[in-house]
Amino acid sequence: MTIPDPIALTQELIRFNTVNPPGNEDQVCNYLASILESAGFECRKIEFAPRRMSLVAKIGSCSNDNPSICFTGHVDVVPLGARSWKHEPFAGLIEDGKLFGRGSSDMKSGVAAFVVAAMKTAQAAKASSGVSLIITAGEETGCEGAFHLVASQEILEFLGPAGSFVVAEPTANEPLIGHKGAYWLKASTEGVTAHGSMPERGENAFYKLAKAALTLEKFTFDTPAHPLMGQGTLNVGTAKAGLNINSVPDAAEMTLDIRTVAGQSHAHIYGCLCKALGPIVRLDTMIDIEGVYTPASDPWMASVFDRCEKINGVRPVEKTVSYFTDASALKPVIGDPPTVILGPGQPEMAHQTDEFCYVDNITDATQLFEDLIMDWQNIRK
Repeated sequence: MTIPDPIALTQELIRFNTVNPPGNEDQVCNYLASILESAGFECRKIEFAPRRMSLVAKIGSCSNDNPSICFTGHVDVVPLGARSWKHEPFAGLIEDGKLFGRGSSDMKSGVAAFVVAAMKTAQAAKASSGVSLIITAGEETGCEGAFHLVASQEILEFLGPAGSFVVAEPTANEPLIGHKGAYWLKASTEGVTAHGSMPERGENAFYKLAKAALTLEKFTFDTPAHPLMGQGTLNVGTAKAGLNINSVPDAAEMTLDIRTVAGQSHAHIYGCLCKALGPIVRLDTMIDIEGVYTPASDPWMASVFDRCEKINGVRPVEKTVSYFTDASALKPVIGDPPTVILGPGQPEMAHQTDEFCYVDNITDATQLFEDLIMDWQNIRK
């Protein structure tokens, strides 16, 4: 077995073009499986579509009596955008202490760091409660790979429960204790079509939808704000109606992007919206992803803060973020463990032209993850 250097591994992962769509994450997952198997990990590959592969791996007990420490990260990346790049986006070039490339921060550096850390601690983990890894496809388009994975009882039984959970999204190695949920709905109305010169003979679906949109503009949540996450938000993202200019539209729809905070029930929000909009508006769920939150007072989270302070030289402050991660799909089915969002990537560089990650952060994250794994094995002895 040869344990790769985490920086070199990040470069290698970047060189696999996994822009989603189409994704083609199988090439990365096959590569990582071969590396992990050389260190004694058991691996399972899960496809939700041709070439759309996720990978799970484990070593050690990973049992109810001795739950593992689990890491997750996705290997799909977003498109490059219209602007030209200074550095070739799939070369993994290093310049002035920065590793450039699509996915360098979001989030192939995080995946590389926890893969190397897991390999370095494999023998200690094998003799104790273990390490499990969940490497997903399709995160950038609604956590497709994660939701497909958790639908497989066979895979969940293979993984076993986790007692702690690290989501290696880009945080510049600062621990985040939670993130908002995403509840996306399609609101639609119906009418009766007619010639545009005789609108009185029809029933305009768009007028109904417009009134509903104005109602949503004034909609407020009846749940209290979260002390860190604040209040949930609602935004009308798209609206469309009609097939041509000279007809009364008989159908109209808009999409709602609701970001929820810990303590908000999506079912309750649905009921409140139905009451506010009335029976003329139909609501269909597009994405239903709960938020994630672990208080800093949790003993394991406190130990993560201690390790981050040692690495970064400053005590972390309690923070959450507004975006969602695969943890929303994975956390409830792996034992609902305390969860931290923590990775080497630069959060402000996610999805940016000339995306980069600081090389030193990758080294630090690998050490940090190695320490967290060893701490967990020692706790469980």
